[in-house]
Amino acid sequence: MSRTDMSRTGTARQRLLSGQAWDDFCDTLKLAGRHIEAFDGPLSDLDRAEWYRFMTRLARSSMERLIENAEPTRPRLRDMVWRQSINVQTVDQDHLMCQFDEARDYRITGTRGSIPYFVMALCTCPAPDAPGAEDWAPQGFAGLERFDPSNLKTTGFLHSRQMTFAEDGSFEVILSRSDPGEGHNWLRLSPETNCILIRLVWSDRASEVAPVMTIERMDNAPPEPVTPALIADGLAWTAQAVVGYAELVRNWWQGSQGNFAARLNRLDYSRAQYLSNGGVPDRHVAFGGWEKGLDEALVLEFTPPECEYWNFQLCNIWQENLDTFEDGNGWINNYRHVAEADGRVRVVIAESDPGMGGNWINSYGHERGLWGLRFVLTEQTAPVTLWRLPLATLKAEGLAALDPAKAALTGQFVD
Repeated sequence: MSRTDMSRTGTARQRLLSGQAWDDFCDTLKLAGRHIEAFDGPLSDLDRAEWYRFMTRLARSSMERLIENAEPTRPRLRDMVWRQSINVQTVDQDHLMCQFDEARDYRITGTRGSIPYFVMALCTCPAPDAPGAEDWAPQGFAGLERFDPSNLKTTGFLHSRQMTFAEDGSFEVILSRSDPGEGHNWLRLSPETNCILIRLVWSDRASEVAPVMTIERMDNAPPEPVTPALIADGLAWTAQAVVGYAELVRNWWQGSQGNFAARLNRLDYSRAQYLSNGGVPDRHVAFGGWEKGLDEALVLEFTPPECEYWNFQLCNIWQENLDTFEDGNGWINNYRHVAEADGRVRVVIAESDPGMGGNWINSYGHERGLWGLRFVLTEQTAPVTLWRLPLATLKAEGLAALDPAKAALTGQFVD
């Protein structure tokens, strides 16, 4: 450790022991919660209630990942906490993560399971060497330029179709800076690597077996007690993650990263948009903003291409799936949907089922939000036909209400 690093570690230690690191943690969370005031345009009471719940979910998830699960000598692969849904996260995927304080050599071992697909992605985000050595609340959102745990960029990935498995389904993946040689599943680490994110994609949770994975340091370092500096760093990481995601959802809704509020009721395929937060380039994803009255319906039609997996899901403004993993509504995928005879998929978004067939998704009292359409392991996408009309008309007229001349065409590529 250099003299500068020792000085920063000493500062972080003192800030934790004096309570300054805790005070800054609390002040930074206050800053994140107040960020709702930066949103222009209409927000319902439901939107506002869900915002503050979103803040608690972000804090809970970030504490789990960036404090509880960030001990450098105890690497662990842990799933996101219950009911957490960040960045239009699909209900059909589990996200295992392990935080790295600096890039070392690791080994992941496990068994394949029976799910159709999983992908491992190495990620990096802007972060200082000793975040616990300084106050972040006074820096405000400008501090995200230097330290933003939400701004994950994928630097390497490996999916299950690319991996080698033993006959019994067991496997090993080496994470290292140097190539372990022929015959190994390998992900190249860089000094900037912050974490690994593993997406497990399910088709039927009731009948499939999840992969089992464990991660270990290849230097066999024994577990060590936590230190004041480590906890100071963890508090800073956690609070900045909440600030980062607070700004991320604002930026997607009405900022330069998406500005979906300005172009509602469309779906845009954008590789840059998807890869801006830990995405992997093995899929096409279309995002967009939606809006309708509580007495209206939105109807979408598309024909999925051949692919490993697809899904459509409805979210609130804060990018949380409306179903939150419980009620079996809020999303459809290639394993659970109703298709027309010609392969078209019709989605009806409304406060009640108009009884016209297709796939009804309950809008749960929401008048606006985000939606996403993703296709995994394919070079093709799907255009989307969209109608916005009174729910009463749809109930009375059924399919006859879907006048092709009044439809909007979307599903375009954007930069």
